[in-house]
Formats: sequence, structure tokens, C-alpha cells
Amino acid sequence: MKVLLVEDDPMIGENIQIALESEANLVDWLRNGEAAEAALQIHRYDVLLLDLSLPQRDGIAILKDLRKRGDTLPVLVMTARDTVPERVLGLHAGADDYLIKPFDLDELIARMHALVRRAHGRVDTSYVCGDVVVDSTTRQVFNGQEQVILSSREWTILDALIARPGAILSRSRLEDQLFGCTSEIESNAVEVYIHGLRKKLGQKFILNVRGVGYMVEKSA
Repeated sequence: MKVLLVEDDPMIGENIQIALESEANLVDWLRNGEAAEAALQIHRYDVLLLDLSLPQRDGIAILKDLRKRGDTLPVLVMTARDTVPERVLGLHAGADDYLIKPFDLDELIARMHALVRRAHGRVDTSYVCGDVVVDSTTRQVFNGQEQVILSSREWTILDALIARPGAILSRSRLEDQLFGCTSEIESNAVEVYIHGLRKKLGQKFILNVRGVGYMVEKSA
């Protein structure tokens, strides 16, 4: 998944980034509200992890503007504001879930995955197509009886595709999943990782819609 993490506390932000990247997520970590607002208007993300007490622009203002634009991006608020009125304010502003600091990183990751599944209309965490079985929670992939080992970027491509089975994702959309807002895009990277996935999962597992993009069939 591509995650926007907005947190001005260096220790908290670094720990969250390490935990998420260890699970092959792509994380853009920003430390102030204005930078977050700019990133949200330029880049696409699967989920926003948002602190409320930010320099330059408050998290509540970011939330309100996001929803005013009609953006349905899942938002998990992380904050030390622990009173009921403050939680209600965050939820009314457009937050989908709320975590009070300090929190357990495993709980953060579990809640984040749950939000993204709901946003994509998925209740089941597994994707099945032919002999291929993918568990998006454990990140285990099987082709028949054989477990398939994927690189972190192969997983990023696969996870993006199975999150929207039947939908065509453009090359630029997949590039956006692979590279953060500060990373230089590698030429032909998407094609290289698609080729690797097809070798491991079957040449017909990922379909190429010429001139449009790539897709996987809906889960069986």
C-alpha cells in the first residue's frame, strides 16, 4: 500500500515508518500540515495516517478540506487529544478511525488494513484466481501447493492489483504505488516487476489491456 504518514514527532514518525516499510508498504512521511495538504492534492494514497496537532496547518483543517473536495481516502487519526468532544470533532471532520497516543504499532497496522479493505469493498483478506491464492494480511502467496516468494516491489504491484480486481490500473498509477513523492521513478520499472510476477504466478495471471494498463480478474 501507499501510505501518507503525517506526524511531526520524529520518534513516533520514524517508528511508524520503519514498521510499515518492514511490511513492504511505501510510506511518504511528512511533518507539517501544509506539506501534507500539497501531497494530497498531487499524489494518490491508499490511506492517510494523520496526527491532529501539526505545525503550519492543523489536522482537522486538512480533514475538512479533504472531505470538502469529495475525497474518500481512508483516514486514521493518531492523536493525544483523548477527550470525547475532541474525538467526536475528528470523526465529524471526516476521520474513519481514531487511535489515542500512545498506541501499539500492531494495532495501528491492523486498523489501517481494515480501513483499506472496507474502502475497497473487501471483507475477505484473501484473493483467489485459478491456482493462485494471495493472503493480503499475512502476505503469503501460493501458486498451487508451492509458496511463492515475492520481492517487496513485486508485492506492491500485486497488492495494488488485487485490491481492485477487474479494474484496470494505468502504468502511471502503478508507478505512483512504487515510488514515493521524493523518489525518482525508474524507467520501465512497472514492466520489469509485472514480468517477474508473471514468471512466478503464470503468464495470464496479470492481463495487459493494451494502451490502458494492467488488471487481474475478479476473485473466484
